[in-house]
Amino acid sequence: MKRYNLLIVLLLLIFNVTTAQKKGSPAADFSALKEAKTKIEKTVPAVIGHLQAIATKEGDNNILTNGKIALGKEYGILESEWRLYRGNMNNCILNNSSKKAKKCMEYHTQYLRNTLINYKNYITYLTKKNGYLGVEGDTKIDFNPGEITTKLNEAYFNGNNAANRMKGGQKTEFLGQNMAEDINLTPYNQLAQ
Repeated sequence: MKRYNLLIVLLLLIFNVTTAQKKGSPAADFSALKEAKTKIEKTVPAVIGHLQAIATKEGDNNILTNGKIALGKEYGILESEWRLYRGNMNNCILNNSSKKAKKCMEYHTQYLRNTLINYKNYITYLTKKNGYLGVEGDTKIDFNPGEITTKLNEAYFNGNNAANRMKGGQKTEFLGQNMAEDINLTPYNQLAQ
């Protein structure tokens, strides 16, 4: 009788782990990270293109040069927060009970949302109206901080639920997906060329 109970427990454990780790499963889907990364990175060439158009129109290359420097600083702030956010979310999941983990994740998501809003406000200012010249722009950028952070929050909540069904090393390996190099933001110097 004991063998059958042990077998059932092992089968349930294997089922839970494989379900949690399955790539297509909503519980293990960190694709929102790649989507957010892409949206953030696409802002750089769009803003630089806008600055280039203004600089050409006004015949002043300093507009482009100074704008690229300022945009690089703002992007750098966001790049740092992006790295911290992913590490903090992992720590929330690994080091807390389910209830505390959710509260911890909500806190860090709100902080990222604020950073994204600041970045959006800055790029909106650059692309809608250049403060020095009063040049109106029509550059449209697909960048919605609320939408991005909602999807990220959902992905991490699902990841937390999946991780709760795992043990030790499996949980760490599973959450390590979102710290992969390909999810880091591309450095500004590469995007700004």
